[in-house]
Amino acid sequence: MKKLRVGLMVLVACVLAAGTILERINPDVHIYTSWWFITIMALVAVTAIIGIVEARLWRRPSLLMVHASVPVILLGGAITTWTGHTGETVLLPHQPTTIVTNEQTGRWELPFRITLDTFEVATYAGTRTPMDFVSHISIDGNEYTLSMNNILRYRNYRFYQADYGADGSSTLSVAHDPWGIGVTYCGYGLLLLGMLGLLASPKGPFRQLLKAATVAALLLLPLTTSANTTPPPTLSRDAADRMGRMMVLYKGRVCPLQTYAKDFTTKLTGDATYRGLSAEQVISGYLFHYDLWADEPAIKVKADIAGGKHASMRQLLYLDTLRTTPTTKKSLREASERYNLVRGLLSGRSLKLFPVADSIGDIGWYGQNDDLPMTVGDGEYLFIRRWQNYCQELVVLGKEEELCHVFDKTAEYQCKSGVAMPSTTRVHAERLYNTLTTGRWLAITGISMGLMAFAHALVCEGRRRKTAPWVNVLSTIWVAVLTAFLLTILTLRWIVGGHAPMAGGFDSMNLMAIGIGIVGLLLMRRHSIALPAAMLTMGFCLLVAMMSGSNPPVTNLMPVLNSSLLTLHVAVIMCAYALLFFVMMGGAAGLITGSDNYRRLNLVLLYPAVTLLAAGIIIGAVWANISWGNYWSWDPKEVWALITLIVYALPLHEGLFRRQRAFHLYCMLAFLSVVITYFGVNLLLGGMHAYN
Repeated sequence: MKKLRVGLMVLVACVLAAGTILERINPDVHIYTSWWFITIMALVAVTAIIGIVEARLWRRPSLLMVHASVPVILLGGAITTWTGHTGETVLLPHQPTTIVTNEQTGRWELPFRITLDTFEVATYAGTRTPMDFVSHISIDGNEYTLSMNNILRYRNYRFYQADYGADGSSTLSVAHDPWGIGVTYCGYGLLLLGMLGLLASPKGPFRQLLKAATVAALLLLPLTTSANTTPPPTLSRDAADRMGRMMVLYKGRVCPLQTYAKDFTTKLTGDATYRGLSAEQVISGYLFHYDLWADEPAIKVKADIAGGKHASMRQLLYLDTLRTTPTTKKSLREASERYNLVRGLLSGRSLKLFPVADSIGDIGWYGQNDDLPMTVGDGEYLFIRRWQNYCQELVVLGKEEELCHVFDKTAEYQCKSGVAMPSTTRVHAERLYNTLTTGRWLAITGISMGLMAFAHALVCEGRRRKTAPWVNVLSTIWVAVLTAFLLTILTLRWIVGGHAPMAGGFDSMNLMAIGIGIVGLLLMRRHSIALPAAMLTMGFCLLVAMMSGSNPPVTNLMPVLNSSLLTLHVAVIMCAYALLFFVMMGGAAGLITGSDNYRRLNLVLLYPAVTLLAAGIIIGAVWANISWGNYWSWDPKEVWALITLIVYALPLHEGLFRRQRAFHLYCMLAFLSVVITYFGVNLLLGGMHAYN
């Protein structure tokens, strides 16, 4: 029966993986609701119950809860499918309705009337970027308020803010599942309690394995360097810094111009600085010395369209004459985006420096060439329209001190406009963050040092010698300082954004690097290869985080993502992935050295890793249920997270891997499921969890 259970787990993992691909290719294919898939899941539940009876697991409470959670969770999902109802209701102002529609099941009616009293879009201070969507409704004469992540429960019905219309209407998602959610949550509780019990039990396998272990890793990456020559003229660093202290509306929020300049330079050149110039100097060069910068090959392009890796603005003017292929079309599109980035700066479209109130008092941010409200006075109108020309004149005359005075006066004008400005603390935090995150050198340095330290530790391990004390000291200092630095970056992004920075690819990789650093420091006294492995993997995490164009901007959070459960979900998942990094490295080291210590260490790491992974999935399911009324939607990210959990739960079955080399090889290959979950889904399968 044990082989049957393991075989079913493998079958389920394979079917889940195939389903994500087939449903991506053909959206009309529905694997997870087919009769044969439901039959397989029913067999999983039945075999779990038989296993409980055969092994008499009531004598081992932790294992009993883990195995019992499987049929309970599956039963909860079945009850939700058979008895639950979902749909949407569109509420028009002051018009009662009972109608709920569903694309698959048609329309059904609520047993009560619901009326929309008012709807409002709450915005972030000083901008028109939505912060929350709020509906004020009445049911049976009682008034209620619901918004994103703030659902309304009424008589076993749950209402979620889903959308809104220009006519003042509000669209609510409706869910009616009085039994399935409770049963499923009971299953979740059993699973978590059982896994925690396995970790805490003095006689359990985890506590027995904790007495000995070792960890290691094997990764490679090349270095690149660049040369530096005299750049075109621009403002002095001090004047450019004064320019960067002005505020601008960028990415839907008010922030220092320095932030816009950093993003502009990074997207244009591939780095946050250019030939020794700061980001503010780069944009001031294009603004005030365009004739000279137009010939500067600063724009990063593909070699197939320009014969090199960089081109100038004048060169890009003639690229449309090239004979194109599908490859060059993509390269031309990317080059065109960067060309338009500069044009947007020069035209003032992207430089929203001037907050102006309209006739009803709403304040918007405008560029110098935007259509201004009719309420703007003559003096203010001339100030906005002639701002850049006046600055240009001062640059030509070499009056940089007066130019700095104009920048300071512009900042004062912004503060006096009545618009809500970021606090001094947030501005200082953002400027410090922009200064600290300026390229890939940190990742490259970490990888290089980690590679050398790892090679040294592996040689010492093979010769049964201790690593050199100075290597241990240097590794400890590097990992500790880098972890502290990344924690500082996380804290600064938290202060600037006003929310926990865990909702994107860069943030999650940064969190994973922090987790790896902490694990490495905890293991360093007993395992000589822990710190080299941490150095190497932290470097790779940082490099991956920056591959899409260095550090992304801090942005206002989408309303649905503004949840503490999201923060906890991402943090727990990243901690699990950090541990699984070390499991993969332990497998590699075990294959190289043949030492049984690596097997014991990997089993020690697998128990908390699987526990954290299960907890992260459960927290994500609860968050999804609170946010939009569905705790499991078979999204590719969800499915592959479940596959990863199954893959890493298999080695915890006693006696499954009797050969040591097979176990180490499995630990290495299993990490592919993590790679697909994090990267493959984002790049290939898409879905609502993909990082854009």
